[in-house]
Amino acid sequence: MGSPLIYLDDRPVPRDEVLLRARRAARGFDSIGVREGDRVALLLRNDFAFFEAQEAAAAIGAYSVPLNWHSKLDEVRYILDDATPKLLVAHADLLAPLRGHLPADLRIFVVPTPQEVQDRYGIGADAARPAAGDTIWSDWCDEFAPWDQAPKRSRATMIYTSGTTGHPKAVKRDAATPEQATAYIELMQRVYGLKTGVRALIAGPLYHASPNAYGRQALPTADVLVLQSKFEPEEMLAAIEKYRISHAVMVPTMFVRLLKLPPEVRARYDISSLKWVTHTGAPCPAEVKKELMEWWGPIVYETYGGSEVGTATLCAPHDWLAHPGSVGVPTPGTRIAFYGDDGKELPAGEIGEIYMRVPAYADFTYLNNEAKRRQIERDGLISCGDIGYLKDGFLFLCDRRSDMVISAGANIYPAEIEMVLLQCPGVQDCAVFGIPDEEFGESLAAAVQPLPGAALTAEHVRAFLAERLAKYKVPRRVDFHEALPREDSGKIFKRRLRDPFWQGTGRRI
Repeated sequence: MGSPLIYLDDRPVPRDEVLLRARRAARGFDSIGVREGDRVALLLRNDFAFFEAQEAAAAIGAYSVPLNWHSKLDEVRYILDDATPKLLVAHADLLAPLRGHLPADLRIFVVPTPQEVQDRYGIGADAARPAAGDTIWSDWCDEFAPWDQAPKRSRATMIYTSGTTGHPKAVKRDAATPEQATAYIELMQRVYGLKTGVRALIAGPLYHASPNAYGRQALPTADVLVLQSKFEPEEMLAAIEKYRISHAVMVPTMFVRLLKLPPEVRARYDISSLKWVTHTGAPCPAEVKKELMEWWGPIVYETYGGSEVGTATLCAPHDWLAHPGSVGVPTPGTRIAFYGDDGKELPAGEIGEIYMRVPAYADFTYLNNEAKRRQIERDGLISCGDIGYLKDGFLFLCDRRSDMVISAGANIYPAEIEMVLLQCPGVQDCAVFGIPDEEFGESLAAAVQPLPGAALTAEHVRAFLAERLAKYKVPRRVDFHEALPREDSGKIFKRRLRDPFWQGTGRRI
């Protein structure tokens, strides 16, 4: 049998070839002075080069720092100034607008933008080509003999959090102990179901925490690993059928878009090979998950956690069907507690801010901002800013503390409203948030992205919600958008929708 294959859409490369180039790159990194604890920045869409550079950094004990390639110049420059990486590996088209604005001492390696990515994102051939004088990533790697030293202590990818307020922060973990490294691998196998011989698919961007962690585990184990250059629902179904995909990682937005495909399109593809789909990254409406499992079978697993704490819970399909809406039970050794506004721990069952600790993850600090970590820590546990409660041992989420709306003294959780609104015929996507209200302090607004051709009105949306929710949970304002500001990871930039309403009020922002 030949080497396991990694695909970028329909183009295969043997895994051994990717890992060989990664070992050559590790030797190259060492030759230019990259040492344990240093940083290697990646400005890459889904591509083989992402794995090569990330694996090379891991081999010599450096951190890889994936950059969100949706970011603007100032946002990229902020992260590069904060992380001070020794080098940057970038796709040619993503690098083009940054030229002349990067640190003078930053070593830059350029990856020609793949044809698949050009086609998906409408990138011209000129922009996809490296400029004269650029150091070409693959050519440079091939100059070195493979790295043959024992791997250094495991370091996680250094993920910059989304930055719902202020600048994003880098989660910098300590080097893992051997015990933690073993526990982490076991945990990833538990939540993703990955083992030797699986056929795995990644549709989300590798700069995001969950697809990144999934990719790192699938790379050494999967017989087939398919990277999609961009998520398209029907193309995902076609890939599942073509490559007999057994395992995948997704986000709820993908479920919504898949379920909105016409029935005849859904029926066109054989997805019977699917055995295990893990989702995370955002709350999943109960009706969406139920409908998906009626289509795909009871194969959908859910995890909850965050960049700071790791994977804190797992909800297997049969557990979710028995406890709809839950995000699962704590993963092995994980401790979860709830605290009220007074800072005191609450009894199980009461709604409070969730604090967690997962022992399979090495301890962390925020790079260049150790004081910030202390603001989210209580009794050795860390908060991701979410509100929830425990019932029969299962964790249920209400919303993010920062998104909670207080209107006329009532606490309102927009996530609950969004889950209902997504079921409204004609709605493709939505976000609900608080805006200033002279009478009530805050009132609710909904930003709605209709399906193409849908004839939605604000009155229709409010009437749909009024039949299913208490009156005070129905948004007073409904605005329609051709597209909502959302990352490929599925997370809406809700702040971009909310902030214009609060500017000049001296509040909320």
